[in-house]
Amino acid sequence: MSELSAGDVADFRASTRAAIAGSGESLERVRGLMATKEGFSREEWLKIERDLELVGISLAADYGGSELSHHELGYAMEEAGYAAACLPLFGTAALAVPLLQALEDADVLHELAPDLISGRRTATVALAEADGVWELSSVATTAARDGNQWRLSGQKSFVVDGATADVVLVVARDASGFGVYLIDQGAGVTKESLVTLDQTRKMATLALDGAAARRIGTGDSSSAIEAATAVSRALLAAEQVGGAQRCLDMTVEYVKTRFQFGRAIGSFQAIKQRLADMLIQVESARSAAYAALRAVSDGDADSASIARIAGLTASEAFEFAAAQTIQLHGGIGFTWEHDAHIFYKRAKTSAKLLGSVDSHVERLSTFVESKLE
Repeated sequence: MSELSAGDVADFRASTRAAIAGSGESLERVRGLMATKEGFSREEWLKIERDLELVGISLAADYGGSELSHHELGYAMEEAGYAAACLPLFGTAALAVPLLQALEDADVLHELAPDLISGRRTATVALAEADGVWELSSVATTAARDGNQWRLSGQKSFVVDGATADVVLVVARDASGFGVYLIDQGAGVTKESLVTLDQTRKMATLALDGAAARRIGTGDSSSAIEAATAVSRALLAAEQVGGAQRCLDMTVEYVKTRFQFGRAIGSFQAIKQRLADMLIQVESARSAAYAALRAVSDGDADSASIARIAGLTASEAFEFAAAQTIQLHGGIGFTWEHDAHIFYKRAKTSAKLLGSVDSHVERLSTFVESKLE
């Protein structure tokens, strides 16, 4: 994999922010899209992919990709988080593509990559079930052979873009352990959109009743799924950093213009301290996210644990920054008309998307204990 130079990174980030946010940083477009059934504009997505090909950043040139690292994709995720973007970017680029890469099925990649990179098709991964836990141990959906194809039975929940994605990769138990299946979204598949706290990221439940599917890869795919999940967690952490940074930026601007007792409230020591706390959290999360992106890009043996550290650090930072944003904006921060609630809701849901803080701490404790033995 190659990497962008510092100057190229700055240009890439600027181009990505302009493409995602448009002319300015208003969330008016986001408010419009989150009220729609699909939750994004396919026309806008096609344009973004035509101009930037974000989905193909880390894919090999053989599949039409840019052969850059996950770190570069992380910059795009950070900008998407900053804009609270209503896009199929996370499901396609941060969930589906890393899993396809980890499975190393060249035929499937050659088949799917061109349409995903061009924006003609979107994708997602269905792993979590009723408990919302993103761990293989919680997977109960089963796959069984039926002649020359497979049949899936079970229910997947909290599937990002589950009602709209053109390609759905389902994780299920089979005779070999765990496998990944590309489902035929016809008979046997029932989709139900969920009403969730974060309206900017649509989710759905998929009921699978003997749904026809095609297995990707051979043998037990547990290791590939775990490796892909580490990448996804690192990319989600980058997105959370972007959201936390937006909270900090909008709060800093507000305290410069809100006056009490003839002074901008930003001049009060108590306000300065809370802003400093926000900054420390944001920068700590950014460092953790970048370390995780580097680890998964380099194939670090401990990348799964490093990604969990990034996940819990970024989750806590985003939730803290979003809560402080509402409080420091005073009464207006609690209103629907202000943008603060959009980031607060995304912070809350993102913190549980690929594992809660508690689950990360539990797994990291086990990891540390194994190192001490």
